[in-house]
Amino acid sequence: MSEATADSTLLISRDHGVLTLRLNRAEKKNALTQAMYSRLADSINAAADDPAVRVLLIAGVPGAFCAGNDMVDFMKVASTGGGGGDSAVIRFMNALAAFPKPAVAAVNGLAIGVGVTMLLHCDLIYASEGARFTLPFVNIGIVPEYASTYLMPRIMGHSKAMELVLFGEPFTARHARECGLVNEVLDDDAVEARALERAQRLAQQPPKALRTTKRLMKRWTDSTVAEAIPLEAFHFVPMLSQPEAQEAIGAFLQKRKPDFSRFS
Repeated sequence: MSEATADSTLLISRDHGVLTLRLNRAEKKNALTQAMYSRLADSINAAADDPAVRVLLIAGVPGAFCAGNDMVDFMKVASTGGGGGDSAVIRFMNALAAFPKPAVAAVNGLAIGVGVTMLLHCDLIYASEGARFTLPFVNIGIVPEYASTYLMPRIMGHSKAMELVLFGEPFTARHARECGLVNEVLDDDAVEARALERAQRLAQQPPKALRTTKRLMKRWTDSTVAEAIPLEAFHFVPMLSQPEAQEAIGAFLQKRKPDFSRFS
């Protein structure tokens, strides 16, 4: 079954216990707006309480999983002091981080910023050969978010995490697998079918056993993740209005190279 809505930027469908949330803003490479964050949060929270939903699958469109935040939309919110604990972004982050059932992601194309860090809160991630990942936070004068400063070193070790974050250089799906970020790398036209097959297989497993296993697997990290999300946001949001970020974001919007030489 599918949910028909006036907003086509998020397509929602359910089949055999798998709820699929498809980011569908192809013209902007699935850059997220506040409205999209809000719908994602509401959909994930509803799925957590719906016994008919056994597994969550997050997908994008060919060539784009998620290009991070829509910078124009995001800067409007930042300029008004948004981004706090009740913001759409934080509601989405908390919803996915606390989701009690298996969460699967199919990454086909670009994954940038939160398009990467949200994967840290999924349980199984399948990526296409053509997928490219980027963590551009330091490059634009801000800090990583979504508990990535805790989860990334835990997944891949300190030095690999620092290399990915400090340089903000794009990396391949193969490198993401070597770092432990994804489970499997597949042909571009096979990745979503594989993710769906795995999600449907999970949906046939004993649901209480799945939920309890996930709760136990996350038992030792949940409190730290819950602490890291607001702590990172405490630094992240004010830094958006500081000179380094203003230079980086201005350069991005003007399609020029940023110049940080005057900063100390």
